[in-house]
Amino acid sequence: MKRLALVLVGIAVAAAVSQFQGQTSGGANESGTAASAANYSSWRSGDQVRGNGVVVKVLSDDNEGSRHQRFILELSSGRTVLIAHNIDLAPRVSSISMGDRVSFNGQFETNDRGGVIHWTHKDPQGRHVDGWLEHRGNRYQ
Repeated sequence: MKRLALVLVGIAVAAAVSQFQGQTSGGANESGTAASAANYSSWRSGDQVRGNGVVVKVLSDDNEGSRHQRFILELSSGRTVLIAHNIDLAPRVSSISMGDRVSFNGQFETNDRGGVIHWTHKDPQGRHVDGWLEHRGNRYQ
């Protein structure tokens, strides 16, 4: 009975460590790299994702709480995602307009409109995978 209890405790500890590592990695896959846009159908909330798309709409900034520059990208798959770029922690993407191509590395969160990519900046506390946006040869993070 003690042996079974030890085995169960070991399994519980391993599961807890695995869950903790997934949370601190920002959802990065096992190799530590972000899931690519080519695999967009497998993206889940919390996944660290990387890809690029074309700006189809530039939205007004979200100024509630941390300020975010917002725009919608259409991926090559036709899927659209909202980019929510924290401009309190990273520089604003300058001169962005419809038709521009933007590459991204950030954390995906699902919603009923396709999803949101956020954490497109460095983590000042160093606990989250650093993200970024690239536009016209410039990296914003």
